[in-house]
Amino acid sequence: MRRVRPGAASRGSAERALTSVAAGEAYESEAHAGHEGQARESGEGDAVEAPRLWHVTLSVSGAEAPLNEVRRGLEQLAHDHPFLLTSRYAPDHAEIRYWEEARDLHDAAAVALRLWGEHRQSARLPPWEIVGLEVIDRDTYHQRIAEGYGPLPATPVGVHPF
Repeated sequence: MRRVRPGAASRGSAERALTSVAAGEAYESEAHAGHEGQARESGEGDAVEAPRLWHVTLSVSGAEAPLNEVRRGLEQLAHDHPFLLTSRYAPDHAEIRYWEEARDLHDAAAVALRLWGEHRQSARLPPWEIVGLEVIDRDTYHQRIAEGYGPLPATPVGVHPF
């Protein structure tokens, strides 16, 4: 499934949410072909870049909050949005890791930068700010792991203290 923004009518609202929709036939046929991230032709003959997978690490920080409330908020976020792989937390900071499907790095980063703010109220997350963002493509992620550095694989999956 691919997450997309709601229609233009909701852009001015205070509570925006990411919405999941099915990828559709065009993407499914490409997925079976195994050519992630390569261009394809649209119906008009224009080249259109196929979605790729990006590994996102979002770091947030702020004033101390009760540990049980931080955990509960991250668990609610993971429940509402099961694309989250793992979250680590402490009373004054947290880190969220997940895979994002997007056309390019800019799109993946834009979704990541909206994630905390757009779900802060619905998941009752602490009023922290984003202090770090890393977005890397799938090949780079696997290359780092193979070389023994970079972000460790997101295991165990779930919400855990630092």
